[in-house]
Amino acid sequence: MNEVSKYQIYALRAMYLLVVIGLSLTVWPSVFTAEKPFASWGSAQTVQTSMMGAFWLLCALGIRYPLQMLPILMWELIWKTIWLVTVPLPLYLNGTFTDKLMPNVIAIGMVVLVYLVMPWSYVWQNYVKQPGTPWLSPKSAVTK
Repeated sequence: MNEVSKYQIYALRAMYLLVVIGLSLTVWPSVFTAEKPFASWGSAQTVQTSMMGAFWLLCALGIRYPLQMLPILMWELIWKTIWLVTVPLPLYLNGTFTDKLMPNVIAIGMVVLVYLVMPWSYVWQNYVKQPGTPWLSPKSAVTK
């Protein structure tokens, strides 16, 4: 079964829209209303903001093309899960977790929503079971 229900499509669109709205409220105001020009920010901050801007644009496309843009939600799911498992979880388990980290844990922990809306059977069929594109097929081989 490779079918994704209309409810799953709407849930995906809602997820993309949530990201677009969230980043519209958090990332773009800092770029357009900053006291210092964007180019004069610290290097890591400009890289992060630029990446989030690209993520914002791809999620905006996801509202229109929810299944085609699944890899962008998968990227979000993977990096946030890695961070939660490798940064706050060990700190919590060894008793050194501080409240200073809590805003990031809450914000990044919202990734649970992505787990809930992801059409897992579609992901399995189209990204795991489906054969990959051949590296070089006889028709596309370069010959002289």
